[in-house]
Amino acid sequence: MRFYIASSFKNKEMVTYVAQKLILKGFSHTYNWTMNQRAVEPTTLKAIGEQEKQAVQNSDIFILLHPAGKSSHVELGIALDLGKPIYIYSAEEIDLATASTFYFVEGVNRISGDIDDFITLIGAV
Repeated sequence: MRFYIASSFKNKEMVTYVAQKLILKGFSHTYNWTMNQRAVEPTTLKAIGEQEKQAVQNSDIFILLHPAGKSSHVELGIALDLGKPIYIYSAEEIDLATASTFYFVEGVNRISGDIDDFITLIGAV
């Protein structure tokens, strides 16, 4: 099973943790963006954007970890359009006042609580 994890740079440690746990379960990571530095120039932004787009397309499941950045939500849109199973994780319940409407469409699974319970759930997919 191939996965892609979207999140924010603030969340790199959790992304790495989840990815490592899933890889140990036999999953494969389509693209590890945490290895990048924050890009600020157009050529690098384009290259990373293309890699992330391709990684979402190549994934079997799409994972979004909160807090998530603006690019994460673009990637969420790509995953939705492609009909990928989507799992959104937040340690706390998602705040409805700030949540995207797309968190509640068909095919999106919202999970809150312990991160290891979330990984166990994904591992059973």
